[in-house]
Amino acid sequence: MPNIESAIKRVRTSENASAKNSSQMSAMRTTIKKFEEAVAAGAENTNELHKAAVKAIDMAESKGLIHKNKANRDKARLARELAK
Repeated sequence: MPNIESAIKRVRTSENASAKNSSQMSAMRTTIKKFEEAVAAGAENTNELHKAAVKAIDMAESKGLIHKNKANRDKARLARELAK
């Protein structure tokens, strides 16, 4: 545990950021899984789920959680699944 006040604050700040980031990543993965399951099941609402998944990927990219190339690759993969 750090002794210096600024280091203590930095630990607190990084814990909060880590919790927020992991929550955002988890939400992104969940929306992607929901879309993939709907496509596999042949559900009616795949367009809405695709839109939500793309939005979640874009949000993660804009916050710097994933690289822009990974975001584009993931969105292209989802679009291919939707087109099938």
